Amino acid sequence: MKSPIRRRGIAGACALVAATGLLVASPAVAAEPRQRVDLQVLVLDDGSTGIDMLRAQLDREGVPYDALALGDSGRPAITPAFLADSVSGVRRARYQGVIVPNESTVTGAEATALADFEREFKIRQIDAYTWANPNVGQTLAWSGVLDGATMNVTDAGKAAGFGYLNGTVRIDDRDAAVIESYGYLGTPAAGATFTPLVTGTAPGGGPTGALMGVHTHDGREELVVTLAANRYQTHAMELGHGLVTWLTRGIHLGITRNYFSVHVDDVFLPDDRWDTTHNCTVGDDCNPGRDPGVTPYNTTIRMTPADVQALVAWQQARGVKLDVVFNGAGSVEAGAGDPLTTAMLNNRTQFRWINHTYEHPYLGCVQDFTVSPWRCQTDSYGATRWMSQADITAQIKNNVDWARSKGITVDAAELVTGEHSGLRTWPQMPADNPNLAPALNTTGVRYIASDASREQTARPAGNAVTVPRYPMNIYYNVATRAEEVDEYNWIYTSRAAGGSGICENNPASTCIAPLGADGFDTYIVPIEARIAYDHVVSTNPAPHYAHQSNLAEDRILYPVLDAVLDRYTATYTSATPVVNPKFADTALQNKRQAAWTAALRAGSVDAYTLDGRVTVVNKGSGTVDVPITVPANTKVISMSVLGIEVTGGNYGDAYGGERSAWRTLTRGASQLLRLPS
Repeated sequence: MKSPIRRRGIAGACALVAATGLLVASPAVAAEPRQRVDLQVLVLDDGSTGIDMLRAQLDREGVPYDALALGDSGRPAITPAFLADSVSGVRRARYQGVIVPNESTVTGAEATALADFEREFKIRQIDAYTWANPNVGQTLAWSGVLDGATMNVTDAGKAAGFGYLNGTVRIDDRDAAVIESYGYLGTPAAGATFTPLVTGTAPGGGPTGALMGVHTHDGREELVVTLAANRYQTHAMELGHGLVTWLTRGIHLGITRNYFSVHVDDVFLPDDRWDTTHNCTVGDDCNPGRDPGVTPYNTTIRMTPADVQALVAWQQARGVKLDVVFNGAGSVEAGAGDPLTTAMLNNRTQFRWINHTYEHPYLGCVQDFTVSPWRCQTDSYGATRWMSQADITAQIKNNVDWARSKGITVDAAELVTGEHSGLRTWPQMPADNPNLAPALNTTGVRYIASDASREQTARPAGNAVTVPRYPMNIYYNVATRAEEVDEYNWIYTSRAAGGSGICENNPASTCIAPLGADGFDTYIVPIEARIAYDHVVSTNPAPHYAHQSNLAEDRILYPVLDAVLDRYTATYTSATPVVNPKFADTALQNKRQAAWTAALRAGSVDAYTLDGRVTVVNKGSGTVDVPITVPANTKVISMSVLGIEVTGGNYGDAYGGERSAWRTLTRGASQLLRLPS
């Protein structure tokens, strides 16, 4: 009597398939023994730079891995049992890929166990850094310094995991006086099977050879890297995802996106201007008594309607939105007929708006400027004097009310305070204003900007969370190339060269030779664009910030942004677009990344491939967002009954030739995916 019910259930599933999906049946006889491969990587870590570079890329993407410290006498031995076992009668590889420092990292029984494991499960291996030698299938063609050289991704490289790149990658050359990248160019050795993935050419048009390539031998695949690289180099970050994709065959936990958002602070306000004669900021630290000739009035910088039209045109041309971080009081103070306000409101739908408080006051302690640097004022009992909760609340609320009265769409949950004030500021304010969190809670703020140069990770502030932003060295108090160069020289040149000498006293800074009149285009733009570009290709979603003054007069922000985007589009394919998230979306990404890191530490997610299917299970105690990356045409399995599957559409979103997305899994829930044949 039970059999008909079971058959009816199967028939019902088949009827559902006919209506909604694709029927996939597991083969009755597999061509090879069934094998389960767990989705995590084994890293044999000797502390070398190449291994650190690859670990950094795994961390950026959120790929699970075990790092075995080779120098630790108490480490587990690499044995067959360490690498593989059986689960429910099915052979299981504990790792989907192996990263080693070089081809001779382990010897003897450990080398045999590793080789046997890689052959049995078809596990790939990356040699983090070695030289082009016969043991890795190569003959040395040339070796030497490759700083500034151009690498080429071969067609085989694009097919093997580097297809998100257009084809050329420039090797860093940040300091002509320092050797940064040494490499070995190799050609296939006689009788060896070696496939170049990334090639380079010796300086001066010398020999060409592989810098990354696959040595296929003894039933194994070994990607050999012969270019020295560290985690901070741009080309290492550009090529890093391809290394991960090759190693994992494009199937792994973790996700990659390249983010670029820029906040433009102080919109509607006039910004103070740098005085190039007295090397101070008029209206801020200039002292007319000390500095004769300083004019304290009529020297501010404020956008014009023409600047608004230039912003709209730039956004449309580049396909990137700049976030308008505004202060409504600046519009009110300019008067009812303010041309800037009219131009901004006429284009209000072109922009993403963020609350910057109504008047841009300092929301921390009451500042005492009678000393330099300033300090927090105290009362007669020695207690710090703080801006009140009521005043902070009013600054937040009044700006939102002003915007909405003008038809501006603004998310009240997003906030950027003036100078990131209210949050702790060392050394004067080692703790947040205690009145800040209650004000944030009252006004419904959930995301508050912080300065990434002070705090690089997100943290709670009341019910809100901080969102670190990268400052750009395009200063708030300049609007022309000449002003930017003058202030840059003041900060970064020695006293003997006419500068402030700050660079001499700060161990984190380096003095430079004074920049000439062309210094903005020849020095400042390239270095600022490189810094921002590195943030983009490091998968970090943190926004950058500049000021409205930088969109006025010479509009000096655009050359930097254009340099970032031009380099990006020259390096990455159109299938790998730069992602331009809103402020709240950045906060969500930060939260997901932090939670995923915690889940990895706890080992709360189990993921593996078996018989062409990916299984991801949340075995933790709570809900977790899991990042999953798979090849194109991977299908979501919506039902699996007695070996019969119902498959739906493609998994995730297309990016860089792959499919990837975050999946929210409740406790005990799973995600099943069918890999393409």
